[in-house]
Amino acid sequence: MLDNKYQPADIEPRLYKIWEESGAFKGGNPERVAQGATPYCIVIPPPNVTGSLHMGHALNNTVQDILIRFERMRGKDVLWQPGMDHAGIATQMVVERQLMENQEPSRRDMGREAFIERVWDWKSESGGRIINQLRRLGASCDWSRERFTMDQGLSDAVLKVFVALYREGLIYKDKRLVNWDPKLLTAISDLEVNNVDANGHLWHFKYPIEGEDDRFITVATTRPETMLGDSGVAVHPDDGRYADLIGKNAVLPLVGRVIPIVADAYADPEQGSGAVKITPAHDFNDFEVGRRHDLELINIFDEHAHLNENVPEKYRSLERFEAREQVVRDMEAAGLVEKIDDHAHTIPYGDRSNVVIEPWLTDQWYVDAKTLAEPAIVAVESGQTQFVPKNWEKTYYEWMRNIQPWCISRQLWWGHQIPAWYGPDGDVFVAHDEDEARAQAREKYGHAVELNRDEDVLDTWFSSALWPFSTLGWPEQTDELKRYYKTDVLVTGFDIIFFWVARMMMMGLHFMKDEDGKPEVPFHTVYIHALVRDENGQKMSKSKGNVIDPLDLIDQFGADALRFTLAAMAAQGRDIKLATSRVEGYRNFATKLWNAARFCSMNECVVAKGFDPRTVQGTENRWIAGEVERTLAQVTQAIEGHKYNEAAGALYRFIWHVFCDWYLELIKPVLSGADGPQRQETRSTAAWVLEQIVVMLHPFMPYITEELWSNGEVGSSAAPGLLINAAWPQLEGLQSKDAEMEIEWLINAITEIRSVRAEMNVPAGAKVPLVVCGAEPEVNARFEKWQPTMARLARLDSLTYAASVPKGAVQSVMDDATLAMPMAGVIDFDSENARLEKEITKAEAEIGKLNAKLADESFVSRAPGHVVATQRERLSDAETLLEKLEAALIRLKSAA
Repeated sequence: MLDNKYQPADIEPRLYKIWEESGAFKGGNPERVAQGATPYCIVIPPPNVTGSLHMGHALNNTVQDILIRFERMRGKDVLWQPGMDHAGIATQMVVERQLMENQEPSRRDMGREAFIERVWDWKSESGGRIINQLRRLGASCDWSRERFTMDQGLSDAVLKVFVALYREGLIYKDKRLVNWDPKLLTAISDLEVNNVDANGHLWHFKYPIEGEDDRFITVATTRPETMLGDSGVAVHPDDGRYADLIGKNAVLPLVGRVIPIVADAYADPEQGSGAVKITPAHDFNDFEVGRRHDLELINIFDEHAHLNENVPEKYRSLERFEAREQVVRDMEAAGLVEKIDDHAHTIPYGDRSNVVIEPWLTDQWYVDAKTLAEPAIVAVESGQTQFVPKNWEKTYYEWMRNIQPWCISRQLWWGHQIPAWYGPDGDVFVAHDEDEARAQAREKYGHAVELNRDEDVLDTWFSSALWPFSTLGWPEQTDELKRYYKTDVLVTGFDIIFFWVARMMMMGLHFMKDEDGKPEVPFHTVYIHALVRDENGQKMSKSKGNVIDPLDLIDQFGADALRFTLAAMAAQGRDIKLATSRVEGYRNFATKLWNAARFCSMNECVVAKGFDPRTVQGTENRWIAGEVERTLAQVTQAIEGHKYNEAAGALYRFIWHVFCDWYLELIKPVLSGADGPQRQETRSTAAWVLEQIVVMLHPFMPYITEELWSNGEVGSSAAPGLLINAAWPQLEGLQSKDAEMEIEWLINAITEIRSVRAEMNVPAGAKVPLVVCGAEPEVNARFEKWQPTMARLARLDSLTYAASVPKGAVQSVMDDATLAMPMAGVIDFDSENARLEKEITKAEAEIGKLNAKLADESFVSRAPGHVVATQRERLSDAETLLEKLEAALIRLKSAA
């Protein structure tokens, strides 16, 4: 017998251990492979080794696990490839902070080799906490194949790719602008930059025109200190105000440098004065303008964002914001500040250092992303890889068709060190190891020379771009690589379509070939899931204090409840508004299923030997068998179409409303009645339906379903063993139109009676008479057949038939009959009339108040979006309530 209460905390760790030890998670099952099972592979988006499970991870991995468990049950040879990312900056910061807290020597004091060893020590002791957290979620990854982007195999892949791309001319070194973090002293990616809205100033500076006394051109800037690096002024070629100045020069104040005035469409005549100062070494847009007009690149900052030797001596060594104040003072003293405006703008901050990021001109390594992007664009255009939802393809194309060179070098120690060595004259030798580099150097110089290795490491996204094939053993031609590449579905968030998805497409197509030698995409489908927000639709953040910890929800409600909540709300293209109450509601759903299984167990519901649901005779049993078939088709189709919310919704409706609320209630008299064929058939049917439920629900709620299955209460007619390995049902020929129509008619009749009782405020324990009016004989016969059931479930004390509605009866019209319920002696008509009128007045007042609020333009424009949405929902609810109350009052008055 099952326990009285479902206790996830007791069950989940035990079951996960059983699954893992049984080998159920492992890909390449010899039996399945021998049977010719189709391979199915998903590579996990590798979480950072420093990471902890957040709600985005929970959604992402829930979706992956649904697919993995579903396809495993469909008989495929499933591999869910797990692993972690070494997280260059994040990990280095963690260890450096640890050194500082322990008052140990700094990274630079201990040296590179000792520091790297210290990071590996940290990784073995503290890294990878998130892997155990994913286990708590129920993730059925093949942990025996866990990879790490810094392990030997993946490092070999990184090395081979870098050298190959360099020799093909697709990796090169260049001096370009990067996002420079002046605290961490490294270039960082756009994803590591937080753009923060701020209120600042816009300074309008006057630059004298060379050779024209008292004539100026006005430019505006939010960063006055950068004017010291200006090498041009741009105006729009069609801006008549400056037509005569194009080709002339301005004199840069405070510096005295003569700078050209150029015509460029980047300048917007509608913005400010229409003239733009151009600082090619310190602004990404200005850099492109500078390239078009061959303007001088003047770098005015050192790596700490202090002003360097390229500015007048007065400003040298000043910190950038000190320099800003000094420049403004000096421009004001020179009478060259036209005006200063308050100005709202965004400021880029490093997400790790929390300091303002500086566009900085520096030598870095780059990938020719434009060349690599071309086949990756074609692959999506031709349908080799498809995005779900499809609208994300547009985002992909926009990024890929405007792609810039990819900066892949980072000024860190933790990561894949760039395999480049420099000779005494600065020539570079890129090789697989130092011996190969030395051989190249000997060939060039004619003798051995001292070589110095590049100290930089590769961007973390470089190794992640190889993830779909490096984790399967490439560059070795392993059996796993041949069997599982290309992989099937990539599940990820929209924010890394460019940083990760696009780069995997580029690398996969460049290095992997199919059986015919054609470039092979890394996956055929990219499923982009939405954001998980708080219940008001706000993005979760620590600063707002609205972060919901998935582990807290698992502790409180169980992993199954959290998983089902996320799946049920994962509608394509719509962000999830997560409330704890929703998770609690789905915990109640699990409890409902648990109690239904206990009910079946207490009534000795087991599947009899030889039972075939296609041969059942009872109307209720034929009906429920058909509902199982219909639900299975809905769930299967929804999962295949990545409509997880629709699959979860179909399961919820069937389990709670169809099976628990109706079927089990309908069969109670049979189960408690005399033994015989009908009772035995019903017991078998109930047990069989419960089996199908736990199988269909397993991908979404693996723990409770496995517990019901392996407990022995469910699954007695199925193959022995664990549910995780059970077969996905294949059902047909179970639907009976006659049974479906009859039970639906019965449900509608009972529901209608219950609705009238509720409207009339009939006490729950009170029984009412039912008079069926104006029905055909065959309809009366159907009422007669189901009279005991209706009396029990609708609380009726009698059932009679009449040609017309008796006086004093509340009536409800069905398709084939009018239901009349005499209420004399059951309710007080006057009191009920007064109650309804009072409730109507109250509802009308609420609607008036809400309409007034929503008609107030100042409220709608100023209130947060979620507050306005809540008021609209309240209005809709109040209007619905009013309709019901008015209908009830009309019904009551017609009976009086």
